[in-house]
Amino acid sequence: MPTRTSEAVRVAVLADSDTRWKWGALTARRITPHPSIELSGFLLRGRATPTARQLAEVGASADDLREATGGEFLRAVRDGQYDVVVLALVGGAVQAMLHGLAALELPRRPVVVTGYVGVVYEKLADGLLLRHGADVVLANSRHDADRFRAVYEGVGADASSVTEAALPFLGGAPYAARADRDTVVFAAQPSVPESRADRTYLLRRLVEHARLHPGREVLLKLRSKPGEHTTHLEELPYQRLADKLPGGLPPNLSLVYGHMGEVLDRTDLLVTVSSTAALESLHRRIPTAILSDLGVREALGNHHFLGSGLLTSWDQLDGGRRPDPDPQWLDRQGVAADGSYASAFDTARARVAELLTKRELPRIAPYYTPATAPGYLPALLARHHLGPDGAPLHGAAPKAAPTGLRRVVRDAVREAARGAYRQGVQRVAPVIRRMGEL
Repeated sequence: MPTRTSEAVRVAVLADSDTRWKWGALTARRITPHPSIELSGFLLRGRATPTARQLAEVGASADDLREATGGEFLRAVRDGQYDVVVLALVGGAVQAMLHGLAALELPRRPVVVTGYVGVVYEKLADGLLLRHGADVVLANSRHDADRFRAVYEGVGADASSVTEAALPFLGGAPYAARADRDTVVFAAQPSVPESRADRTYLLRRLVEHARLHPGREVLLKLRSKPGEHTTHLEELPYQRLADKLPGGLPPNLSLVYGHMGEVLDRTDLLVTVSSTAALESLHRRIPTAILSDLGVREALGNHHFLGSGLLTSWDQLDGGRRPDPDPQWLDRQGVAADGSYASAFDTARARVAELLTKRELPRIAPYYTPATAPGYLPALLARHHLGPDGAPLHGAAPKAAPTGLRRVVRDAVREAARGAYRQGVQRVAPVIRRMGEL
C-alpha cells in the first residue's frame, strides 16, 4: 500500500466503551499528520458496547461507525488498507489485536497506536505489558511517560514506542468566577468507591453539603444511566442509592448527565475521589478537590494526587476550603493549564508521520509471546477467538451477515440479551456475593 501524501489518511479506531471511543476518536484526529482524515469507528461487541445515547453524549464523531467482534475488525483491517489503527481498548484486548494484526502479514501494515483513557493508577505493569508491541504507546503526561519507560526497560523490552502527549479531550474556556453563580459538581465514578457503604456515605455527604448551603447549586454528575455500562462496571448506581435516601434529595441538588465539558462550563468547584474529570477541571483552572474521606488508598486511585495540594475532605469543603494546586505537580501531569496544550501532540504527530513515510514497517513484536508467557498468552488470545499464533481459531470464520427481517430480529435479540446481562451484573451478582459472605 503506497503512503498517502495528497489524499486523506485512513484511520480505524477500535474501542470497547463510550469513554474509550471518545479517547480513541479524538486521539486519532490529534495525531494524524495530515489535514484530511477518513475515520472509521469500530465498537467492540461486549458488555460495555455503548448505547446510542452514550455515543451522542461523548461528542466524538466518525465517517462511519459500526459494531464488530475482534475477528470482524481484523478482517476489516485486512481488506480496508488503513494507514493508522488506534486501539482504544482494555489491555487484554489490545494484546489480542496486536497478535491478530501481526498474523495478518499484510504487504504493508498500518501504524498501530494505543494508550490510556485517563489516570493510570492501578495495574501499571500489567496494562503496559499488554500494550507493548504497538508502534506508539501514548502517555498522557511526562509523569506517565517516565513510568511507562521504566516498566518496559525493567523487563528488557523496547521502550521507544512510549510517546508523551496529553489527554485529547482537554479544552474549554478558562475558569472565571461569577457573582451570580455558585455551583459545586461531584463527578461520580462507576467503580470508585466500590462498596454500598462507601458510595452511600459520599452521597449522604453531598446531600448534607447541599443542605448546609441552600443558595448553592449542587450537581451529581453521572457517567451512565442504570443498565448502561461504561469503561468500568457500576453495580450500585448512585441513582438507585438516591431513590432510597430518607427525605429524598434537597431542591438545590440535581442529577446530571451530558458532556463533561458542558458541565464544567457552569462549575465553580469540582469534587471527586479520583476521576479523570479532575484533570479536565484543572486544565481550565477550575477549583478542584480530591476527597480523602475514605482514605488515600491505591484502591481508590486518589493516591495519584499525592503532592497535588488537592486532597481534602467534605468537612473542610463544608467549611469553605478551596484547594490550591501545586504548580510543579500540574506541570508533570499534562494538565497544560499554562497554555502549552496546543503543542502537546506535536511529538506524537511527528512520530506517526515518520512511521507513515517508511516503505516497510517491522513486524509487530509484543513482549508477550508463546515463548515468554506460555502459561498466560494462549488463554488470553483464546478469549478473543485467536490461536497462539494470533490467527483466528477454527470455527471463528465469518458467517454471512443477515439482512432484512432476520437482521431486525437478530439486533432485537442481541439488545435484549445485553440488557439481561447488565441486569444480572448490577442486581443478581451483588446479591449472590452478599449471600456468600453470610
